[in-house]
Amino acid sequence: MTKELRRLSFVLLAMVIALFASTSWIQVIHSDALAENPENKRALYDSYEVQRGSIIASGSAIASSVSSGDVYSWQRVYPDAEMWASVTGWVNPVLGSSNPGIEQSMNQVLSGTAGSQFFTRVERIFTGQPPRGSNVVLTLDADVQRAAYEALGDLQGAVIALDPQTGEVLAMVTSPSFDTNELAAHNADSTNAYYDSLIDDPANPLFNRAIAGNLNPPGSTFKLVVASAALASGDYTPESELPNPARYQLPQSSSVVSNASGGTCGSGDEVTIADALRLSCNIPFAELAVELGDEAIREEAEKYGFNSSFEIPLVSTPSIYPRALDDAQTALSGFGQGQVTATPLQMAMVSAGIANDGIVMNPRMVSRVIAPDLTVQQTIESTEYSRALEPDIAAEMGAMMVANVSDGAASGARIEGVDVAGKTGTAENGDSNPYTLWFTGFAPAENPEVAVAVVVEDGGGQGQSGSGNTLAAPIAKKVMEAVLSK
Repeated sequence: MTKELRRLSFVLLAMVIALFASTSWIQVIHSDALAENPENKRALYDSYEVQRGSIIASGSAIASSVSSGDVYSWQRVYPDAEMWASVTGWVNPVLGSSNPGIEQSMNQVLSGTAGSQFFTRVERIFTGQPPRGSNVVLTLDADVQRAAYEALGDLQGAVIALDPQTGEVLAMVTSPSFDTNELAAHNADSTNAYYDSLIDDPANPLFNRAIAGNLNPPGSTFKLVVASAALASGDYTPESELPNPARYQLPQSSSVVSNASGGTCGSGDEVTIADALRLSCNIPFAELAVELGDEAIREEAEKYGFNSSFEIPLVSTPSIYPRALDDAQTALSGFGQGQVTATPLQMAMVSAGIANDGIVMNPRMVSRVIAPDLTVQQTIESTEYSRALEPDIAAEMGAMMVANVSDGAASGARIEGVDVAGKTGTAENGDSNPYTLWFTGFAPAENPEVAVAVVVEDGGGQGQSGSGNTLAAPIAKKVMEAVLSK
């Protein structure tokens, strides 16, 4: 063999090795990512030849597949579609994709294309069984979901409920909602027309307001984070006192803030942190925020999950506590205004962390993956996100939240015979814009079973007349009652 032929042989060998390596990398290492890529039309259309697995909540399918009798083989069906829309999302060959719901986030499992299901696919080929996807069992409770859906009604906003000890999502509702059956139909004209109407709707029904969308300022619910930072520092107790003026000029600013009452926070020249939280006064918490400093507040907020995104497996938009705030913005953040924004998921995590002796759990919506032969393929375990508070301080926070409901600004969440811990919020959005109304809390206070957060946008239709106590707290009450009655 001549020197030139040897060189050519080495080049060809190197090319073959490179080709083998690249195809192996694509087909093995990147196979899941390619299958999930919405631009991969081959994977998309192949998936419709498979009977897609069901999405199950409380033992019943909230999404399933039936024979369609057309080129796509299977039609997706959603019972109680609008109630579950933010959870399931939809899947449709006409639109070419699914939206950010369980249908998308668990697509490989539902379509039977996940790498972990390889041997199941091989077995079904050898046994002559048609291909099928696996079922996804959710942590959500259908009764709690319905209670949240009916309580929210036609109000624009969202509700989310968590198990404080596990992080399991028990309910997740957003309004306005939409009919996922309309978006799963195989009629291109009607489906696209309905989709376009949702896109053009100024109320943004496709937003999952529980975990994403256009985030709102959390208002006075954020006082929980500021109080938590103060107590965690060791320099304050619930009985620590703060100056109690009727008006407060922001540091290095000409702007002046006041309490919702327009006067002082109760009588006296000073007010305790506990009373300021119970009465939901802005000025003491603005003062406290400046004393603590923005860095201390941000660090505490991040222990609860601020500035992080969570895959539950739906991907949440991070709630924000910015870096390097000046004193004026820090003061505003003390009562959840300024540049602070939050999702209901985040505020539910704050309450859940306090309820769970200071431990914040990672939120999750999926319990198990069940194969077509009903064997359990995967069990999703609960995991800890962080410790936000020591147990004794969490107990102090809980006691202050109980006082807020029993004898304070969150009376709308009271449940007969149950100690409820909670905090309302009425967030401003500019001089003339409607308020954003909030509640977050947990129950029972002594042995928490549920933590909940409610946001009502657009002032609940009442402009600047409504409050978190009159609109958001009663919704949360019904959700908590649904959990406690089980």
